[in-house]
Amino acid sequence: MLTPNSVLPNFGALVCAFLMSIFILRAIALGDGSAQLANLLAMPWGQVSLVDLYVGFSLFSGWIWFREQNTVVAVAWTCAMMCLGFAAGSVYVLLALRQCRGDWTRFWLGARSSEAGREGRLPASVTPLLDD
Repeated sequence: MLTPNSVLPNFGALVCAFLMSIFILRAIALGDGSAQLANLLAMPWGQVSLVDLYVGFSLFSGWIWFREQNTVVAVAWTCAMMCLGFAAGSVYVLLALRQCRGDWTRFWLGARSSEAGREGRLPASVTPLLDD
């Protein structure tokens, strides 16, 4: 059974963080950011790619806000997501895997996991979101 303590999720998050960091550093060293961004924005599929990217950043940041009790921590991770992308997201996942101590409910719900109880139910603060 795959658990948060398994090698695969931890190794996967670590590899993703490493790869993203390498490619970000490469782009900084070799690229001309403003000229390449202008080229990307001139193409319809470039626009779609950027919208897709930032929708993903926003959804992932929503999960961070849901998990975190501390607003300052959530703001810091959101800023990291918007600036560093999934290099930061991968580090966040790796830290969440380490903090959850093998409990998937705690991994997904973070600080709200104590509200879920022993039966693994969703916390009461979440269920109104699902009623619509």
